[in-house]
Amino acid sequence: MADTKRQSGKNAVATPNVGGAGTVPLETALSAVIGARVRIVVGAKVIHEGTIFAVCPITNIIAINTAPPPPTPASNTTTNQPGDYHILPISDIRSFEVLSLPLTDVSFDNAVPSIGTVDMKAVKAREEAAIKRLQDKENKRGKGVGKEGQDIFNALERTLPTRWHETSIVVLDSVIIAPPYRVEDCKAPSNQQAALNRVKKVLEIERKKIADRSNKPAVPLPQGPRKGG
Repeated sequence: MADTKRQSGKNAVATPNVGGAGTVPLETALSAVIGARVRIVVGAKVIHEGTIFAVCPITNIIAINTAPPPPTPASNTTTNQPGDYHILPISDIRSFEVLSLPLTDVSFDNAVPSIGTVDMKAVKAREEAAIKRLQDKENKRGKGVGKEGQDIFNALERTLPTRWHETSIVVLDSVIIAPPYRVEDCKAPSNQQAALNRVKKVLEIERKKIADRSNKPAVPLPQGPRKGG
């Protein structure tokens, strides 16, 4: 816990005060002076003097740069100061004193590494594209069909416009293949006979490929030399 106080003189001073009314968490007090030169006492006598670079309330640690500040006051910022960084657990801090406040406001403008502007239109476009990919993937998954039916759909969809209509496969928006998805299960209007013949030919080839894969014997795994007699 810390209680922020201002002593007489030009420099602000913040010291922890465990317990008592009007106190604030130590990490809150440290976060309020990021970029300031401070003197921190850790444990009994270990003293770190430097610039607070970052405070993380999640991991309960701070990063302090103990390198001497640049000789030119105008360049005394966290962005161009030489680095000699130390990571300290906030729970180990016994007290801290602000030696000098940062000359510039701490903001994302002088963050290291630099933080660019987020293109929300690009983020939205990526989100919509990801949603569309998931919807397309879901639309290609048959509902209430077996593995063979899904395999046939996947094979046809690679070369022809294909979609599901309940448990039937619709190809070229004109040919319907009903379960169990054989060549003789293909139907089309009388004016779509060319499309029907094309789909039948492709279906026959794909069913043969699927059957060949199913009947192909498994490749035996290599066996090491037998041990023993």
